[in-house]
Amino acid sequence: MKRTAQRLPHARVDPGKTLRFRFDGRTYEGVAGDSLASALLANGVGVVGRSFKLHRPRGVFGCGKEEANALVQLESGGYSEPNARATLVPLYEGLEARGQNAWPNVRSDVFGALGVFKRLLPASFYYKTFMWPNWQRWEGLVRRLAGLGIAPTSADPQKYLKQNVHADVVVVGAGRSGLEAALATSRDPACRVLLIDEQEEPGGGLLASPAAADRSWLEEALREVAARDNITLLCRTTVNGYYDNNVLAALERLSNHHGPAAGGAVRERFWRIFAGRVVLATGAIERPLVFPNNDRPGIMLASAVREYCHRYGLTLGERIVFYTNNDSAWRTALELVDAGVPVVAIIDLRPAVESELRQRAREAGIALHLGTVVTDTRGRSGLRRLVLHRLAGPGDALEAPAGTLDCDVLAMSGGWTPTVHLYSQSGGLLAYRDSDACFVPERAHQAVTAVGRANGEFAAPLNLQPQWLTPGVSAEHQWVDFQYDVTASDIQLAARENFVSVEHVKRYTTNGMSVDQGKTSNVNGLGILALATGRPIPEVGTTRFRPPYHPTSLGAYAGIELGALYTPFQQLPAHAAHVAAGALFEDYGAWQRPACYPRPGEEEEAAMAREARAVRSAVGLLDYSPLGKLEVRGPDAREFLNRMYLNNIRTLEVGAARYGLMLNEAGIVIDDGVVVCLARDHFLLHTTSGGATTIHQHLEEWLQCEWTDLEVIVGNATTQWATLMLSGPKARAVLAQLDGDIDVSREAFGHMQYREGRLLGQPCRILRASFTGEVSFEISVPANCGLSLWEALMQAGEPHGIVPFGIETLMLLRTEKGYPHVGADTDGNTMPQDLGWGGAVANKPDDFVGRRSLSQPVGSDPGRFQFTGLELLEADARTVSGAHILTADGESTAGYVTSAFHSPNLNRTVALGIVADARDRQGEEVTVFYAGQRQRARLIKPGVYDPAGEALNG
Repeated sequence: MKRTAQRLPHARVDPGKTLRFRFDGRTYEGVAGDSLASALLANGVGVVGRSFKLHRPRGVFGCGKEEANALVQLESGGYSEPNARATLVPLYEGLEARGQNAWPNVRSDVFGALGVFKRLLPASFYYKTFMWPNWQRWEGLVRRLAGLGIAPTSADPQKYLKQNVHADVVVVGAGRSGLEAALATSRDPACRVLLIDEQEEPGGGLLASPAAADRSWLEEALREVAARDNITLLCRTTVNGYYDNNVLAALERLSNHHGPAAGGAVRERFWRIFAGRVVLATGAIERPLVFPNNDRPGIMLASAVREYCHRYGLTLGERIVFYTNNDSAWRTALELVDAGVPVVAIIDLRPAVESELRQRAREAGIALHLGTVVTDTRGRSGLRRLVLHRLAGPGDALEAPAGTLDCDVLAMSGGWTPTVHLYSQSGGLLAYRDSDACFVPERAHQAVTAVGRANGEFAAPLNLQPQWLTPGVSAEHQWVDFQYDVTASDIQLAARENFVSVEHVKRYTTNGMSVDQGKTSNVNGLGILALATGRPIPEVGTTRFRPPYHPTSLGAYAGIELGALYTPFQQLPAHAAHVAAGALFEDYGAWQRPACYPRPGEEEEAAMAREARAVRSAVGLLDYSPLGKLEVRGPDAREFLNRMYLNNIRTLEVGAARYGLMLNEAGIVIDDGVVVCLARDHFLLHTTSGGATTIHQHLEEWLQCEWTDLEVIVGNATTQWATLMLSGPKARAVLAQLDGDIDVSREAFGHMQYREGRLLGQPCRILRASFTGEVSFEISVPANCGLSLWEALMQAGEPHGIVPFGIETLMLLRTEKGYPHVGADTDGNTMPQDLGWGGAVANKPDDFVGRRSLSQPVGSDPGRFQFTGLELLEADARTVSGAHILTADGESTAGYVTSAFHSPNLNRTVALGIVADARDRQGEEVTVFYAGQRQRARLIKPGVYDPAGEALNG
C-alpha cells in the first residue's frame, strides 16, 4: 500500500483544505471530503485492525457499509464509539482513532501468535477445545482475548432526538435509480416524497463515476430535487429497519462529522417513518472471492478500489492486479487505467471472456491470466505476491502451476449481491437467480418496490461464473467472514457435524454475525454450505434479515428520554419535606419515594433499624400517598365488588373496612388491599401502590366486556388524595392534638373502621388499618394539603419522639408481623390457599372471579409453594430475598426466601418465604442456600412479632 502524495484530478475532495488526525498515537494529514479510511490509505497505512479470533492483520477492504476489517475506536471518554467503520467516518480536524482488539497496537499485536493455534480454534471451539479440566479454568483467558471495541464507561455528553414523519412515498437510496424514482413520483404536487440516502451527499454510485455525462446528470437531477417543494431529502441517514404497516426506522447523523468539537449539538436523530409506499433503491454490494490467505491487507473489493480512485483521488498501489469471475471487474480495471492507475494484470477464473474486453485490456498493456485462480498470497503486513494455478475446467481441480505475480493491491470481484435486507425485513420473499448467483426480490408482502441494482438490474451483463471456494487446496485458510475469522473449512466442519439449516450454521460458525452482519460473507457461505451438503443454493435458503441494518447508537433509541424524562416519575405531595428530612429516595413503580431517612454518617440499614424501633416504641410517620385508591359507586357497586373479590363484600357495613384478595380468572392472586364501605352504593378500594392502574383497568375490563348490565362507575382517585400513615403506640395521642372533628379515641374508633370529617380545616378521610402491626391511622386529605398535614403531624409528634420512616422500614415492620406483600411474597402461581385463605374460599357462598379455577386439581397438588415464616437457627445468621430453600437431598429448589430483614426489635433475622407444602411442614428444618453458603432454618408460622395482636388494638 503506497502513500499518495497527490490526489488524482476530478476527485470529490478538496486537496487545498488539510485536516490533521491521529491514528494509534501517530499524527497524519488528510483533506476535506476524506473518510477516515481514505485518509489512512492516502498515508500508506496498510494495517488498520485485527480479526476477532486469531488477531490476524486486517487492512481496508471496502469503501462503505460492506467494510468488515477497518473497525476502529473513535475518540475517548463520553465521546468514545467502538466498532466504527473507518469507511463511514467522515474526516474532521482533530479526529482521534485507534485500532481495536490488539496490544500494544494493530501494527504489532502480540496476540497475532494465536494463528499458530488455528487448528485448536475451529468453529465453536469454545464448546470443544477447552472442556478439560473444566471450562471455567479457561473462561477468563478466552474472554480477555475476545472482543472488538471497548464500550465507553463515561456518560454520553451528546444529545439525541426522535421524530415522526408521514410520507406518501419513501425512496431509500439517492443513486440514479432512487433519484429517478423520486422525480417520477413527485410529479404529482400532492404526493409527499421522502428521499433518504446514507452517504454524506446524494448520488450513490454516481459519486464514483468518472464519466462526465454521469456527473452532469447528477447535478441536474439534484437541482430538480431541490426545486420541488414536495421532496424532502435526508442525507447522512440510514434506514435501519422495515416493519409492519410500512413503518421504517432511520438514523440521521447530524453532527457526527464534527466529533467532540460539536459540543452540545444534537448528534443523531431517530426517525420513525410512516410510508404509503416504499421504493428501495439500495444498490448492490460486491462479493469477495474465496481463496487461500485472501484476508491480507492490500486485498480489496474491486468496487472499493474504483471508488477510492474516482471519489477520493487515490491510486492505492504501484502494481494493482484484478482477480474476478465476471465482467464488471474488467470494466473497472479499464476505467482505472484510463485514470492513470497502474493496473498490471487481470486474473479471471473463467476460461473465456468477451473478446472486446480482452482486446481493450491488451491495448491497455494489462497482462491476462484466464482460466487461472489464486492459490496463495504472500506478504507480512501487506500483500507482496500471488501464487497462481491453472484450472482444469469450470469448478474442477487445479491443473498446472501458473507461476507467481508481484503486486501490492489485489482488487477482487466475485459478483454482486443486491442489497435486499430491507426488502426481506418487510416480509418480501427472495428468489435465487442462477445467472448472477444472487438473491433478488420476488414477491412483496407490503407496498414496496425494489428498483435498480437492488432488484438485480445491472447496467451490463455480468457473465458470471460462480466459484464459492478454490478447489484443490486446503479450505482451512480460505476466509469467508474476515472479521470473525470464519473459513471455508469451518462451514464444511459444520456440515460434517450435521448442521444443515443455514440459521444453525450461521450461529455455529458465527459467519455473518460480526459488525457488518454478513454483507460480504453470507452468499459465499451459502455457496460453500450448498457444496458441502450436496444441495442447490435455493434449497439451502438464506437467513431472514433482521433490523437494524446498520449499528445504531443506544443514545438514538433513547432520544431525550433520559434521567427524569426516561420514565416520568411522580413525586409525593410532601416531597419538599422529605428532601428537607434527608430522605434516601428510590423508585417504586412510577413513584419516587423515601426508602428511609438516614442521618449524617448513618448507613441505610442503621437508619431503618432506628426508624423501626421508633415505630414500635413511640410513633412514626410514613407518606403513604401512592397507595392505590379506587372509588367504585353505583346501584350495582356492591354486587360488582362481591364478584371481583374473594371476600364477602355483600355484608360489609357503612363505615367498616375489610381486607380482601383479588384473583384473576386462573385463580392467581393479583392484588390485595382494604375495601371500605363509604355508603351503600359507594366503596373505596385500596390496592397495592404498583397495582393502582392495572387493577383499575382490570375492573373496567370486566365491566365493559363481561358485565355490561351492571350500573357501576370506577374512578382512580390515587393522586387526588395525599395519604399519611401515623403508626405506633403514641399515634393516637399525636393525632388527637390536631384540630379536627373526628373522635380518635380507642372506644370511638376501632381497628378496621373508617371515618370522614375535617382536619386542620380541610376535608379528610381516616382509616384504622395497619401494615406495621401497630396502632395506625391512614389519614387522607386533598393532595395539595399533604405537605401542610405532614408538617403539622411532625410538629405535634415532636414531644412524643416522632420520626419519619420510609418504605424499606415499612417492609421490615410488616415482615416482623408476618404480613404478605403481593408481588414480593407471591409469584405467578400463588393461589389463596397457598396464603392460608382456603377457608375464606369455602365459606363464601357466592361466585367470584377465579373461583372455578380454584376447584381444579392443580390447586391441591402436592409440592405447591405455600407462604410461611422462616427462623434461621444459627446465631447472627443473615439471608436475603431470593435465597433458595433446598430439597432434603440438597440438590434442587423447594422454595425461596421472599422477604428478609434484620429485626432491631427482635435482634435477629426475620424472614418469609414460599416453600413446597409449607403448611404441613411447620417446625421442620430446611436448608437455605445463597451465594454458595448454606444455612439451617426452621419453617414457622408467619408473624413472630406480637402474634396475639395486642399492639394492633392498643
